[in-house]
Amino acid sequence: MTFTCKTCGAVAEDPGHLCAPSVETTACPYCGKNEPHVKHYCKGKMEDLQYVCEGCGRLATSADLLCKPAKVPA
Repeated sequence: MTFTCKTCGAVAEDPGHLCAPSVETTACPYCGKNEPHVKHYCKGKMEDLQYVCEGCGRLATSADLLCKPAKVPA
């Protein structure tokens, strides 16, 4: 399934990779809590964010979660 950004028209396999994603709630794969996908940073996750997408700016705990991953500058 693909998602299309309502603002810029970009297409992504994950709604969190869009600049204006849906606010529909999903279960967080990190902690299990139901939250809007793009806004949710659960307890302990902030310390584990090590990558940033050079395309959309999304932060992630693993490079495989991003379309253009780069290490977060220390």
